[in-house]
Amino acid sequence: MSIQRFDVGPRMSKAVVHGDTVYLAGLTADKAKGQSVTEQTKEILSIIDGYLKQCGTDKSKLLRANIWLADIKTFNEMNAVWDAWVSPGNTPARATVEAKLAAPEFTVEIMVVAAK
Repeated sequence: MSIQRFDVGPRMSKAVVHGDTVYLAGLTADKAKGQSVTEQTKEILSIIDGYLKQCGTDKSKLLRANIWLADIKTFNEMNAVWDAWVSPGNTPARATVEAKLAAPEFTVEIMVVAAK
């Protein structure tokens, strides 16, 4: 079975396709870095849409999502954006936890797995 890698860097690839499964790396907001959880979540979900399209799938085929928040008190703020974005009836298995992220400007990180 072939493996395709997208946006390959020295440490990680942003997306990997193996067979009919698409794995995205933990993604953070670059343009909205330092802005609100709402703005960072919107940007990350837009980035996810782009990678899923590039890999031949979309958010209706999400299997799993892992979400890290720098402050769990922002859970409802993040969920407001997530709930408006996620495909109704096609919600993935999901976990959300509080964690210290790579830089203090990042308040949200999201990683997903999808079927093709």
